[in-house]
Amino acid sequence: MVMRVAVVIPTRNEAGSIGRVLDDIPRPPVTDIVVVDSQSTDGTREIAAEHGARVVDEPRRGYGQACLTGIDHVAASDVIVFLDGDYSDRPRELGTLIAPIVDDRADIVIGSRLAGSREPGALPWHSIVGNWTAAGLIRWLYGVRITDLGPFRAARAETIRALRLRETGYGWAVELILRGALAGARVAEVPVSYHPRIGQSKITGTVRGSIGAAWYIFGRIFQYRVSSARG
Repeated sequence: MVMRVAVVIPTRNEAGSIGRVLDDIPRPPVTDIVVVDSQSTDGTREIAAEHGARVVDEPRRGYGQACLTGIDHVAASDVIVFLDGDYSDRPRELGTLIAPIVDDRADIVIGSRLAGSREPGALPWHSIVGNWTAAGLIRWLYGVRITDLGPFRAARAETIRALRLRETGYGWAVELILRGALAGARVAEVPVSYHPRIGQSKITGTVRGSIGAAWYIFGRIFQYRVSSARG
């Protein structure tokens, strides 16, 4: 069976990288690319359109909100891939990312930067510690064997829609994994390479931003576990 793959890319002022990201996306298997832009002022939208993406404007802030909007706008597809627009992940590794889904071994796949190769300085030390700790809690509380919460991820379209995701901010990093695990979805990970991003990170570029994201993510990990135990 040939799977139709859609890609969702949240952006905000990624003019320096979005063209390279889009040019590296393998087509096939990708049949639809949706760039969800959050009020960029540097020409990101225009560049994305020139490189073959459908651009959706999303004035509401939040990474999770952009991903949810992208899900609502993708064309008919079997798999939805989420990818950042900063070229830190390599789109040409998409085939490796979706392989567990194509082979019917998983419903959700996370690309692990910690299990793969990282260029020096690509992931700040505080992000490595935070992701390693969060992944450890998920393994302990949910039995899902992952090592990272990387943004390069994929899921069956039917699975992601059935989960009715709703996190609009930092919680998006874990909601797909946690709700999927609690619903019985098969969660897997594959190692991916990671490279220094083009431009300034909105979250991991500062210790303060990383701590804020980590606090929110850890809270969601415990909240979903407690809610499932009660209910």
